[in-house]
Amino acid sequence: MSPMAVGVAGILVLVACFFTGMPVAYVMTLIGVAGFGYMVNPAAALNLTARDIWGVFTSEGLTVIPLFILMGQIAYNAGISRRLYDCAYKVLGGARGGLAAATVAACTAFGTVCGSSPATAATMAVVGLPEMRRYGYDPGLAAGSVAAGGGLGMLMPPSVLLIVYGILTEQSIGALFVAGVVPALYMTLWFLGAIWVYCRRHPDHAPAGERLPWRVRLLSLLELWETLLVFVLVMSGLFLGFFTPTEAGAVGAFLILVLALVRRQISWPGIVKSLYETVRTSCMVLLLIAGATIFGHFLAVTRLPFELASWVGGLPLPGWLIMAAIVGIYLVAGCFIDAMALVMLTIPIFAPIVTDLGYDLIWFGVIIVLVGQMGVITPPVGINVYVVNGVARDIPLQTIFRGVMPFLIALVLGTLSLIALPGIITFLPRLMYQ
Repeated sequence: MSPMAVGVAGILVLVACFFTGMPVAYVMTLIGVAGFGYMVNPAAALNLTARDIWGVFTSEGLTVIPLFILMGQIAYNAGISRRLYDCAYKVLGGARGGLAAATVAACTAFGTVCGSSPATAATMAVVGLPEMRRYGYDPGLAAGSVAAGGGLGMLMPPSVLLIVYGILTEQSIGALFVAGVVPALYMTLWFLGAIWVYCRRHPDHAPAGERLPWRVRLLSLLELWETLLVFVLVMSGLFLGFFTPTEAGAVGAFLILVLALVRRQISWPGIVKSLYETVRTSCMVLLLIAGATIFGHFLAVTRLPFELASWVGGLPLPGWLIMAAIVGIYLVAGCFIDAMALVMLTIPIFAPIVTDLGYDLIWFGVIIVLVGQMGVITPPVGINVYVVNGVARDIPLQTIFRGVMPFLIALVLGTLSLIALPGIITFLPRLMYQ
């Protein structure tokens, strides 16, 4: 077989193995080792495996991942998510559909200290679902707002997916974080618009909650001070160059822990649980990166990414059409493959193509995360839907998938507008880093 044929065969086997339910990290590692061994020799493949796994788990640059995960875990166990939801409920809950809007707003706010989509969805499902059901919300709208709102945690800094993307493409993680802020807020507005349209069509599905005086609403904003303090200190430190992304993660985790201890909002078991979940999640992410690294080296020796980039770059098609095809591939594949696994699998292939077409890799990273948001709420993977279903087992999966449809439409329309107007994404990082 030619090297190109071996590369294509490896990708086909990889996709086939995904449908068996095998862990993605193990699949990429096994096929990468087997393919590299076939192309070079078995001894080189084993040496590559040991070197790549050791290199990933001892990489100083990758310590940014567990630090930001730790920050999110401490924030969750300290009850910050509940206070954020309470604040959003007091401000927005009095309007029809206000509780769903409060859930989306709280997801965006919690994303500033979490960065994980499933974690945000799980947290808000525990906090927000009981309140919406108590006020008689349609189960589909209630669960759909939690599952879709949780996806905002993928984009709002500190986003674990943007960290991994930055490492794979050698882009500034600080610039990616800056680039994610405006689109995250922009998509939040699209989600709030989707709730407004839905409530106009189905007013009985989202009764208004308790309408509080404006004085109470304004005072409730004081509950956001700790989240805003940590977010401003971490992001301003990155913007101004006071510390690196890794140091930003350490500062954020330390500040959250100190605030939680001073206010007596976290106990020793809560700290232990935060550390345990951090280790478990970090190992999962690092194993994915190690597997993707090994598989990437296999693809490199087949020269498939480079030949594909050269072929696509030479097509007599406008660049925007090729980019639309790439985004379409991510959209379809995201329905079957976890967002992080998809990014690590495809970036070695598509990053050279995007660069050759003259597109900004910072812009492309944000677009890919937005498309990944679609994947976490679409069947059959739809991880956020399964997370919400795990919390509210009496709400059928098909009901939750029905509930996320208005948000999916808003996400598609919002993403298309960001593709058409790339300056919305790129103006802030260019302002801060140029």
